Amino acid sequence: MAGANESPRNKLIALMYLVFITMLALNVSKEVLVGFGQIFEKVTKNNESMSNSNSDYYNMISDLAVEKPDIWMAADNTAKDIRKASEEFYSFIEDIKQKSTEKARQDDPELKDYQKLDKGDALNSILFSPEGISDTGKELVDRMNNYKAIVIRVFASKYPQYINLVEDRFENGDYSDGGDYGTVTDKEGIKIPWLKYHFEGFPLISSLAKLTFIQNSIRTTENDVLNALFGRTQVATGKENADNYVTLLQTTKGAYYQGETFDGKVILGRKGGSSPPNDVDLTLDGVKLQPNQYEKIPGGISLKVSAGRPGDHQIKGNLIYMNNGEESKIPVDQSFAVIAKPNSAVISADKMNVVYRGVDNPMTISIPGIPANKVNASAPGLKKVSGSKYVMNPKKGREVKITASGTLPDGNKITTVTKYRIKDIPRPTGSVRGETGNLKIPKGNLEISTIGAILEDFDFELTLKVVSFKFKVPGQATVNVRGNKLNDKAKSALRRARSGQTVQILDIRAQNPKNPSYRFKKVAPVSIELVN
Repeated sequence: MAGANESPRNKLIALMYLVFITMLALNVSKEVLVGFGQIFEKVTKNNESMSNSNSDYYNMISDLAVEKPDIWMAADNTAKDIRKASEEFYSFIEDIKQKSTEKARQDDPELKDYQKLDKGDALNSILFSPEGISDTGKELVDRMNNYKAIVIRVFASKYPQYINLVEDRFENGDYSDGGDYGTVTDKEGIKIPWLKYHFEGFPLISSLAKLTFIQNSIRTTENDVLNALFGRTQVATGKENADNYVTLLQTTKGAYYQGETFDGKVILGRKGGSSPPNDVDLTLDGVKLQPNQYEKIPGGISLKVSAGRPGDHQIKGNLIYMNNGEESKIPVDQSFAVIAKPNSAVISADKMNVVYRGVDNPMTISIPGIPANKVNASAPGLKKVSGSKYVMNPKKGREVKITASGTLPDGNKITTVTKYRIKDIPRPTGSVRGETGNLKIPKGNLEISTIGAILEDFDFELTLKVVSFKFKVPGQATVNVRGNKLNDKAKSALRRARSGQTVQILDIRAQNPKNPSYRFKKVAPVSIELVN
C-alpha cells in the first residue's frame, strides 16, 4: 500500500486482527462451558447412585452387627465413623455449591444453561477475601485435611494399602514450608495457595465440577471402606449361594475422558474378597473381554481397556467361582461414563457474535460428547459443509438465531440457541495498480493501469471485480468507463492533462464474482497526482 498515513492504518489492522481472534475464541468458549457442564452433570448423577449403593451396604453391616456382634461389631463401628465424617464433609461442600448458585437458580432452577455459568464471582466471594482466603475457604481446606486424617486413622491404619490412595485423592498442595494451607508451584516457579490455584477466577461451572469431583472422592472412599470391610469380615457358613453375592464397580473417579485408560475394578460385595474368580465371562458394550484386557485379583478383576468414545459403556456377564466343586456364576451388570475432554481455555468477549451479509461465513458447530453426525443445526442461510463445518450466508434482517441440538448417549437432549448480529460488508476502497489513497503516477503508467476495489482490514479474502467507474480530469468533462481500465475517451482526456494536476477515479462500481447480486456500499474514490 502507498500513502503517508500508513502508521494509523497498521494500528487499525492490528486491532481488527485482535477482534477477529477474540471472535474465534468466543465460539470455542461456549463449547467448553457445555463440556464442563456435562462433566458436572455426569459426576453428580454418579454421586447420587454411589450414595444410594453405599447406604445399602452401611445398613447391611449394621444389621449383621446386630445378628452376629462378635464378628461384625468392629466393622460396624468403623463404618459408622467413616459415614459420619463423610456426610459432614460432603454436606459442607454441597452448602458451598448451593450458596454459589443461588442467583443462577433464580432463572435456571435445574442449572442446565451452562453457558450462563461463565462468571465465578459468586464462588470467589465465598472462598476468598481481600486479604486472601476467606474463613469458609480455610474451613474447606481444614475439613479436607481432617477428613483425610480420620479415614487414615479409622480405616487405612488397618488396611495400609489404602493410605497412599486416600492421600492422593485428597491431595491439596505442598505443606513442606510449614504453612497451614498447601501451595502449588506454577510454571513460573511461583507458589500459589492450592485453593486459589484451583478455584480463583475460574468460570462457575468448572469450579462446580471440581467441587463435585471432591464429593465423588468422598463417595468412592466410602465405597472402598465398605468393600474392604466385607472382604475382611466373613460369615463362616460353609457353601454360599450365588444369590448372596453382589458385584460392585470400583473406580478412581466418577467420569473418564475420551482416550483415557479405564481402570475400574469389578468387586464382589460379599465373599469374593478372599480369592480371584476361576473364570471370567464378561462383555464391554457387547464385545467379549479378552484375557489381555483384565487381570484377576482377589475379589474380582482389574480392567485394562480404553475408555472409548464419549457416552455410557456397559459391562455385562458373569464372574465364575468354583464353590465346593460346583460352579457359581456371579452376575455383573455395571456401567461407566466417558466424557469428551475439553481442550481449550474459556475466553469470552461480549457482543462479538457477528456474521457478514454477502459472504459465506465459516462456522464450527458441535456439542461435546455427541458425534458430529448426531448434531442438528438450523438457521436462515445456514448450510452444512461436512462434519461440524458449516457456512452462514445471511440475507435479511439485523440478527439471526442459530439453533444446535443433539441427544447424549444417556438420552438427555441438549439444545442451544445463539444469536448473531448481521453486518454489511465494510465500504470498499478504490485502487490503482493495487494501491489506495492519494497516489503519484506518471501519465503513461496510469493509462495502462487496472482500476480495482479493495476491502481493507476485512476478515474475509474477497477479490472484487470493478465493472464501471468515472474518470475526471480538472477542466474537462467526466468520462464514464465500463470495465476496469481507461477507455479511449478517458485516455484522450488523460493525455490533455498537465503534469502536477490531480485526476480522480470515482463512482466505482464493484461486484463480488461469487455473489454478483450483493450491492456494496459506495466505493471510496482514488486521487492521482500526475508526475513526469
